Amino acid sequence: MKTMNSLVSGVILAADTMSSDDLLRTVQRLESLGYDQAWVTDMYGREIYVTAAWLLARTTRIRVASGIAHIYGRDATASIQAGRTLSELSNGRFIQGVGVSHPIAATMRGLEWENPIDKASSYLAAMRGETPLSVRAGVDTVPLYLAAHGPKMLGVAARHADGANIYMQLPEYMADARAILGPDKVLNVLLPCCLTTDREVGLAAGRAALSIYLPLPAYQRQWAKQGFAESDWSGKGSDRLVEAYIPWGDAGAIAARMREYLDAGATNIIVSSLPTDRRDAESKWSLLEAFAPMRV
Repeated sequence: MKTMNSLVSGVILAADTMSSDDLLRTVQRLESLGYDQAWVTDMYGREIYVTAAWLLARTTRIRVASGIAHIYGRDATASIQAGRTLSELSNGRFIQGVGVSHPIAATMRGLEWENPIDKASSYLAAMRGETPLSVRAGVDTVPLYLAAHGPKMLGVAARHADGANIYMQLPEYMADARAILGPDKVLNVLLPCCLTTDREVGLAAGRAALSIYLPLPAYQRQWAKQGFAESDWSGKGSDRLVEAYIPWGDAGAIAARMREYLDAGATNIIVSSLPTDRRDAESKWSLLEAFAPMRV
C-alpha cells in the first residue's frame, strides 16, 4: 500500500486566477516539496503553452502539464509543435493534456461545436499520425492525455493517447474506466480536496470548487448516471453532491479516499488543494505539505 506521502503525483493549479509571481512561487515551492507534476489550466486568460514554457524555464526538475489545452483553441499541427517544442527545450519535462472542453470554447472563437467524440478522434489521430513536421534528435513522443469521462471518450483515449484525465467521478467508476482504457494506459484522477475537520468549512470549499461545473450539461449527464438528480446540482449544489466528489477531512480520511481511486484502477492522483479560508492563500498549503513526497 502506498504511504500517504506517495499518494499524490501532482497538483493542478487554476493558473489564470493567480498573479504571475504567485504562480511561479507556487510551482517552485511544489518542486521543493518533491511533487513530480504541476498542471496548469486553460481558461480564458493566459495562453497555456506559453505559460508552461515560462514555468519550465524557471524550474529544474518538476514536470509541467497542460491540463487541459482546449482543442478548439488551436489545430492539431499547432498542438504537435507546442508539445514537441516544450519537450525539447525542457529536456522532456512537458506533459500534454488536451480535451474538447465545452461548447463555449468553440463559440467564443467563432467556430461550430462538433460531435465531441468525432472531434477528439480526428484531432488525436492527427496528433499521433504522420506529419511533415521535423522532429529534433532526442525528442521522444510527448506524453499525451485526453480529458475523458464517459465511455466513448475513454475509448478515444484508449485508441489515440497515452491515457486519460478523469474528473468529477466516483471511485467505483474507476474499474469501468480502467477496463475501457486497458491495463497499459495511464488514468489520471483530478481530485479537489480540502484538509479540514470542520464540515461547514469542507462543504463551503467544495461548493465553491463545484460552482463553475453545476450548470454544464456534460457534468449533469454524468452525475445523473451516477444516481444524482437535478435537485442536487440546481442552485448552489446539494451537500450530498459536494461530499461525493470533494473529499474533505483530516489527512487520514482524505488519504483513504485517494486509495479508493487507486485501488479501483487509477494510476495517479492529481490534487487540487482547496483553501480553508479563501482570503488566505497560505491555507491551501497544509494539504500540499501533508501529502508532499518530500514531507516537511
